[in-house]
Amino acid sequence: MKNSICLLFLCFTSISFSQTYEFQTIKDIEATPVISQDITGTCWSFSTTSFLEAEAIRLTGKKIDLSEMYNVRNTYPKKAENYVLRQGKAQFSEGGLAHDVINSVSQYGLVPNSVYTGLNGSNIKHNHTELQALLEGMLKVFVENPGKKLSPQWREAFQAVLDVYLGKNPSEFTFEGKSYTPMTFLSFTKINPKSYVSITSFTKEPFYKSFILPIPDNFSNGSFYNLPLDEFVQNIDYALDKGYTLALDCDVSEATFSGRFGVAVIPADEVDSKTILTEIKPEKEITAEYRQQEFENLTTQDDHLMHIVGKVKDQKGNVYYKVKNSWGTTSGHDGFVYMSVPYLKLKAISVLVHQDALTPTTKKALGL
Repeated sequence: MKNSICLLFLCFTSISFSQTYEFQTIKDIEATPVISQDITGTCWSFSTTSFLEAEAIRLTGKKIDLSEMYNVRNTYPKKAENYVLRQGKAQFSEGGLAHDVINSVSQYGLVPNSVYTGLNGSNIKHNHTELQALLEGMLKVFVENPGKKLSPQWREAFQAVLDVYLGKNPSEFTFEGKSYTPMTFLSFTKINPKSYVSITSFTKEPFYKSFILPIPDNFSNGSFYNLPLDEFVQNIDYALDKGYTLALDCDVSEATFSGRFGVAVIPADEVDSKTILTEIKPEKEITAEYRQQEFENLTTQDDHLMHIVGKVKDQKGNVYYKVKNSWGTTSGHDGFVYMSVPYLKLKAISVLVHQDALTPTTKKALGL
């Protein structure tokens, strides 16, 4: 009898402390479908373009498939200029940040994906391996300056390669029976690039001030408003509650960020690193000091950008952010990752959001 009771108790205990995830929607903001960035390092454009598509839905009620590669095409020359003028003492890669899309939109407007796919010839998937290698090779020649005086034609040569591989920028096009330029199409979406801000949280910088975040992909020296960690998270929650989505820059190199299982979590005990991907386990309490430490020792880096579009909770009431990824619909939860609050507090580098989505207190403190 005693053995039976003990066995029942052990079974009950196992069920109580080892529950597989069951998620329930808390908030789901309308966004465009999940797609894949394919073989490119352009998550920054896929995520932020998805963010702008959600903004277009919010502002106009229209679901528009915007061109990711148009933003990529118009950002590459800026990266090249930075690399050459710094004589190769800068990063030139496929990477970028959310504000690079905003900068591109400000100068070059927006176009639908139907007008500019960035695919040449018969290609149906993006693969920038050859393009990136070719561009890097060209820039190294320009930096070496074999003619002892760099020809101004280097810019034309660089642009010509982009035109061949990605396509020339459209000057005028038709969408839904009407004629637009990229700038008039931007007006059509009602998106104002000046309305978006990047916020972050680091203890080594003054709070409620902007600073240039020292990460490799910040080639354009973009500024970020610095907030206390709890306030940073509060603003993300506030934005979602008010119907605004956010573009997210974060570290996905942790073993507990799983594209396969569609969860991103930080276990309190490292022995749970594998089981926590499928079972609810206690998570680590994240402090601002620990977050700063992990950034400075390079454990936290800006690996990937995605798009926060809502919230879910598990059966124990733990909250997760619903994050739209750009790895296609076969990964995670139909292409989405459910990111726990501890993971976001530790691994989120920054978010881009409409300034009206900030809490009134934060907005006032930042002078917006």
